[in-house]
Amino acid sequence: MGGEGEGRLFETRVRRGRTWYKLYAASVCGGVCLTWVYRATNIPEIGEKGRWAWMGMLVAELCFGFYWVLTQSFRWCPIYHRTFKERLSQKYGNELPPVDIFVCTADPTIEPPVLVMNTVLSVMAYDYPPEKLSIYVSDDGASELTFYALLEATDFVRHWISFCKRFNVEPRSPAAYFSSPEQHDLRYASELDCIKEMYYAMENRIKVATDFGRVASSVNKQHKGFSEWNSQITPGNHQAIVQILIDGRDQNAIDIEGNTLPTLVYLSREKRPRYPHNFKAGALNALIRVSSEISNSPVILNVDCDMYSNSSESVKNAMCFFLDEESGQQIGYVQFPQNFNNLDKNNIYGDYISIVNEVEMPGLGDSIYLGTGCFHRRESLCGRKYSEHRRMLRDMCNQVKIRKPEESTSFLEERAKDLASCTYEQNTNWGKDIGIKYGCLVEDVVTGLSIQMNGWRSIYYNPSRKGFLGISPTTLSQLLVQHKRWSEGLFQTFLSKYCPFLYGYGKIELRLQMSYATYMLWAPMSLPTLYYVIIPSLCLLKGIPLYPRISSSWFPVFVYVIIGTQAYSLGEALWCQQSFRSWWNMQRMRLMRRTCSYFFSLLDTTMQSLGLGKSSFDITAKVADHEALERLKKGVMEFGSSSPMFSVLAVIAMLNLLCLVASVIMAVVREGFKDQMALQFLLCGMLVMLNLPIYHGMFLRKDRGRLPTFLALESCLIAALACLLSLY
Repeated sequence: MGGEGEGRLFETRVRRGRTWYKLYAASVCGGVCLTWVYRATNIPEIGEKGRWAWMGMLVAELCFGFYWVLTQSFRWCPIYHRTFKERLSQKYGNELPPVDIFVCTADPTIEPPVLVMNTVLSVMAYDYPPEKLSIYVSDDGASELTFYALLEATDFVRHWISFCKRFNVEPRSPAAYFSSPEQHDLRYASELDCIKEMYYAMENRIKVATDFGRVASSVNKQHKGFSEWNSQITPGNHQAIVQILIDGRDQNAIDIEGNTLPTLVYLSREKRPRYPHNFKAGALNALIRVSSEISNSPVILNVDCDMYSNSSESVKNAMCFFLDEESGQQIGYVQFPQNFNNLDKNNIYGDYISIVNEVEMPGLGDSIYLGTGCFHRRESLCGRKYSEHRRMLRDMCNQVKIRKPEESTSFLEERAKDLASCTYEQNTNWGKDIGIKYGCLVEDVVTGLSIQMNGWRSIYYNPSRKGFLGISPTTLSQLLVQHKRWSEGLFQTFLSKYCPFLYGYGKIELRLQMSYATYMLWAPMSLPTLYYVIIPSLCLLKGIPLYPRISSSWFPVFVYVIIGTQAYSLGEALWCQQSFRSWWNMQRMRLMRRTCSYFFSLLDTTMQSLGLGKSSFDITAKVADHEALERLKKGVMEFGSSSPMFSVLAVIAMLNLLCLVASVIMAVVREGFKDQMALQFLLCGMLVMLNLPIYHGMFLRKDRGRLPTFLALESCLIAALACLLSLY
């Protein structure tokens, strides 16, 4: 899309050196096909031991092979983008399109008001004309505590924006900046001490109110907005609340140096028990409508409340794509990667975000909409199709809402409340053809796919300085629940009319269709994985070989496929600046996700298809207790509660341990080592090594983060019974 022309605002480059990778991939593909040939031509005779286990291995390996082919869509031809912000400044100066920024929160107990406030402050301080920025906070929990935190921020931001721009501060989230070792600069030590004192005093006031559970009566008198709250309001039953906290067009809305402040709007859309609210998708659609009444900017950025801006130049980077004269008019959205600032050095929970950001997403050609850190062209988000005769974004700035003299702040607030009512969307196309899609747990993915189907292109942009930083799950339970929700929604999408191979046929590239399918098939891939971690180990215990003997000519084929894929996976992780230990943790968590999160999402999707269940939206907690955080810093996995997922993990871990120990004892004492069992010993041994944290949590730990004793005993009993039954 982009080139190196003198007037271009971005360029696109294809990653070099892919010939060697294609040769490697072709060799692995050949090896995989040969393993299928071996399975198909060596099926045990009818009545012979292990026939059904062998056929199951064939099916599982067919699934693994086809899925591996899908993953090659990421790696075949990755592309990277580079922006030229200096050209943007030379060309447009301050005549840049306005931007509406949406920040979504839903529960003040899971997403603390201080967290939300820091994200809001970070996006208000962008290196962008402040009169062109309008920030909208959607509070789906209708919490006066969140409103109070934003009200406190309206005073602090007058000092914070000025401080950031005078001293070129990065990042511009106060909490992140003050905790960063980079901020100790003696040139502005006195100003730093002053702004820190102001921030911590404000933070303390908000935390006191949060701990108390409500805002003090003396504070309620400070702003008319508090009159919206009464004893009848609950998170799921309340009227629409719209408060313009800072009106950027008001001459009095200025910072301490006299510069204009960005607009800041608080929104809590109306919720009533008998009307569906459609979770985050409904909140975003309400924001689209409310913002169209107040500012109507042609570009929209949406971020989650825990994903603060880490780079003040992100808006300008996005504008380099939208305002490019050759291809900018076709770009529907620009997606920045998700990154996290709370990962421990050894990556104990095997977060593979670096692989996604550096390898998978650049290989898409276009980009999947990830639900946060994304700049949208408003018209693409509102369901309009791309046309070659569509105007450039800079020519659309006259569509921005022009304030009439009679339109006071109170007048706009009342108009906006109508757009945020729970009945507004009835008998309309909102959630269908307009706005964020409804009816799926991964509304962001479906919305992005629909935008691409309307002819728009999308950009994945991963700058050297990360655009946004958020909070990853800090316990194993949080991680597994999060992936269960994602995989369930993705698989539901695959089974719906939005299946990329059907919905996208002839309209988007096959590579992009395959990439979508790679994520959407997480759930069904749990079945071959479960088969592979259980059946070979039980067959090892019973003495049934499922792989060729060492002396067989087929043995090197299996060894090459195993070593080749794992060695490349390790090399990929090292290229992404991950350590060997981090890569090993990734393998462990991939196993846990597939055998737990994806398996339970498959069960839930099946039950829902049969009319026996209903989808729900689980918010991932953004806070953890002090002891859990200390264990995270030490690289200790957090269990701490009973869960069906933990039961599955513990049973699989114990089954493999019992099978390995019993098989080794039998080989040493009675039968001797059989070379046809070598690969099964290797597989079982690797599974035991991957499950070491589970054994540690079951038997050796005494802290509150260990696996519950009852669950450990139950798992041992089930695994022992399974081993005994397999011997008969």
